[in-house]
Amino acid sequence: MKLTHVALLLASSSLLDAAGDAPKRLDDAADMLTEIMSAPDKGIPQDLLEKAQCVVLVPGLKKGAFIVGAKYGKGFMLCRKPSGVGWSAPAAVRIEGGSFGFQIGASETDVVMLVNSEPGAKKLLASKFTLGADASVAAGPVGRTSSAETDAQMHAEILTWSRARGIFAGISLQGATLRPDEDWNKDLYGSSLTNKEIVLGSTPAPTPAAQLLAVLDKYSSRK
Repeated sequence: MKLTHVALLLASSSLLDAAGDAPKRLDDAADMLTEIMSAPDKGIPQDLLEKAQCVVLVPGLKKGAFIVGAKYGKGFMLCRKPSGVGWSAPAAVRIEGGSFGFQIGASETDVVMLVNSEPGAKKLLASKFTLGADASVAAGPVGRTSSAETDAQMHAEILTWSRARGIFAGISLQGATLRPDEDWNKDLYGSSLTNKEIVLGSTPAPTPAAQLLAVLDKYSSRK
């Protein structure tokens, strides 16, 4: 019964994030990043965002737990254009993961990931990517600058943060997996493009991505 509860949560989450929801979720991702970066003392260090090769934004990651915990969410990955100026069109991703322990309750958490290198970006574009196994991952520092980084953070390929109930902090998503979301890509682009074609190619960004791209440009322009 306990496992069934978790399975039902994930199934209902999948229905809530059905095809057709992608444009709205792009706006949600833009709003989430704006709110996080509008409080610089409590947000992502500006210099880290400026250096990032790629960013993954997952608004409203759903967490349900009853002895066995489960996580499920859908969002977008964007990478720097080859010129280093501006961002690619957004590619849809799913994040899934599990944990064991005495955890009872459910919540929604916003998740942000920064990918610090081109090799890390290429790994992230695989058909299935596991944080901590396929690339090193660490909880990201919070504040105006990255001066609070530890040695582990400085060498990690991916830094991760989460926001729940108004609290923003670095969090390790060790063991969580990311996969392309083909349904949302088809919804946004009208054809079954791969994440690699979207992020590394010259795919034009869909109109609903305009707000997100504007927010990214505002807070991550390289000086």
